[in-house]
Amino acid sequence: MSVDGLVSALLADDGGADWPARVPARLETFLAALPLPARAGVRAAARGLDAYALLRTGRRLTALSVPERERVLGELCARPTLLQALDVLKVPVLLAAGTERLLQDGLPGREGTPGPEDPPLDCTPADEWPARSTADAVVIGSGAGGATAARTLARAGLHVVVLEEGRHHSTRSFGRRTPLDRFAELYRDGGATMAVGSPPLLLPVGRAVGGTTLVNSGTCYRTPDHVLTRWVRDCGFTLAEDFGRHLDEAERTLRVAPQPLDVLGNNGRIALEGARALGWHAAPLRRNAPGCRGSCECVVGCPTGAKQSVQLSVLPDACAAGARIVTGARVTRILVDGDRPGGPRAAGVRVRREGGGVFEILAPLVVVAAGALQSPPLLRRSGLGRHPRIGRNLSVHPATSVAGRFPEPVTAWRGVLQSVGVEEHHDEGILIEATATPPGMGSFILPGLGGELRRELDRADHLATLGAMIADRPSGRVLGRDRTLVQYDLDPRDAGRLMRAVRAMGRLLFAAGAEEVLTGIATAPRVRDVEELDAALAGTGARGLHLSAYHPTGTVPAGADPQRHPTDPTGHLRGVHGVLVADASVLPNCPEVNPQLTIMAAAHAVTTAHVER
Repeated sequence: MSVDGLVSALLADDGGADWPARVPARLETFLAALPLPARAGVRAAARGLDAYALLRTGRRLTALSVPERERVLGELCARPTLLQALDVLKVPVLLAAGTERLLQDGLPGREGTPGPEDPPLDCTPADEWPARSTADAVVIGSGAGGATAARTLARAGLHVVVLEEGRHHSTRSFGRRTPLDRFAELYRDGGATMAVGSPPLLLPVGRAVGGTTLVNSGTCYRTPDHVLTRWVRDCGFTLAEDFGRHLDEAERTLRVAPQPLDVLGNNGRIALEGARALGWHAAPLRRNAPGCRGSCECVVGCPTGAKQSVQLSVLPDACAAGARIVTGARVTRILVDGDRPGGPRAAGVRVRREGGGVFEILAPLVVVAAGALQSPPLLRRSGLGRHPRIGRNLSVHPATSVAGRFPEPVTAWRGVLQSVGVEEHHDEGILIEATATPPGMGSFILPGLGGELRRELDRADHLATLGAMIADRPSGRVLGRDRTLVQYDLDPRDAGRLMRAVRAMGRLLFAAGAEEVLTGIATAPRVRDVEELDAALAGTGARGLHLSAYHPTGTVPAGADPQRHPTDPTGHLRGVHGVLVADASVLPNCPEVNPQLTIMAAAHAVTTAHVER
């Protein structure tokens, strides 16, 4: 079933511009990279919309005039359930539309030059790896935790093999492709990972050499002191007592520094102006991107090589010390020798090749760094997931966004993607960050369908965007063995924080001179002052917002209590010798900030303590 009718209806294509005609083909390419359920859902919706048009008019959508398509959409939007479904359906359409408009306008921040050569990595595709090999240590995952663990162990003289389920992508490969083309490859499930619950949340995580560091914003907060105090006092996570030196090491490695003002872009400057007008504390964020050119593509791989993701900053050092990386390698099981004196002991891993077939690496030390969503299923597949708290305790930083329309062009996608932090409400667990995206990738905030949506797209360059994330109570769990199922129900306290966050962002945008604010609330998508915003918020709840989530943590937490913590205070998995946990899952609970530095520091602390012993 073609998506031409769906696109023509949602974008009110009247043939007056060239780019809408290219959107269906772009959308088809994107859909092909998504998991089957997501792909099937979009196609089923396209069929249903076309069938309704046929029923009501006797003709398919592509044969209708723009006013006739508007009447069809209007009839469907009169039903609240269908309106919600159409609102979700427009997200992939806007992703494809944003890409075509970006190509029409020219890719920002490239200056016509190819990206730099990356530092060398010792990468071998799984299909070329021998059926049986040995190592001193196997690290499962190449993200913030896995890369740091591999470097620490390799520098200590161990023969280390890193196993990565995704592929290796170079900076130059990013520069040759559009953001959307990279999006589907760099994220697990094509970016469509979901947490099911009340409400369902989109939870995108990376899947490539470098893990989610390849596709995060580059924002680098140190773990707040009160969080470290809580981890030591309430959880017995003693490694947090000396966490500062591990954070220092991560900051040096990533070359973290405040983002210079000259590259912030208008989106960041507006956030600073609004905060200044309100007397709020705000400043350019500390980031791992020396020489950033403001291409605003951090979330799909930096095309200039400025962002120091771990495949540029940590893994090259690990490989220089002798570590090797195997790509396209899914670990199906951690091998355990149960007959050893003193109890079960790690013996290596069994791995499935991307092209089919398996191989084994025998090693006395296995470091689990597959991420908070993948580590629990791996432990269950390995017979090591019997602890009742494995997979529970999930935090995800629930997040929402708003946009302000300004009289002059903002062109938010020309500048730093995540540029300014507003910490006025951080003590309430609310962190606001000026966050733009490549065209189309943040378009879920745009209200309406058909002609209304098309007008919003045509005026998108006048929007400034803010995002807020909430330091949540651990309200989720990760289920499954072979396939991961994430369940998450928003805690009522966190729902209230999200509503306060929307009000705070709206106030900031109005203080900066916004003519109106796009709220993301279906019943009140536009407000013109703070009073209207308050009325809109009073008429809805957090489940009426556009919500997403980031930074999953805490699913194999470390601590002193054997009943509460599957991992001991030094990062060793309880019940088996020779298995370390060194990723976001080992954190006792939400770190309350963008977590890359925290994860790297935790992995460095865990592996350094192991080496020193």
